[in-house]
Amino acid sequence: MESKQEIIVWSKVGCSYCDEIRSYLEEKGLSYQIIDVTHHDDRRDILAIKYGIRHVPVVEIGQNNVYKAVTEVGIEYVEKALAVVLNN
Repeated sequence: MESKQEIIVWSKVGCSYCDEIRSYLEEKGLSYQIIDVTHHDDRRDILAIKYGIRHVPVVEIGQNNVYKAVTEVGIEYVEKALAVVLNN
């Protein structure tokens, strides 16, 4: 049985790059979960531990607690990661 891919967007209020990612996912009809790091340095600490960065947006794509993270800023990186993950 095949599991559905999950998309998690780490973002903060006022981040135009984060807004761009959310708009893109909505235009593609892809559901996603938001983890808001606004006023939550502990959540940024998690990003630092997992990926060595504290900036957003970070987009995680995967299933069963195995995720590919897009840490580069720019919609083209998310498009590329989605193409690889969703076509497998």
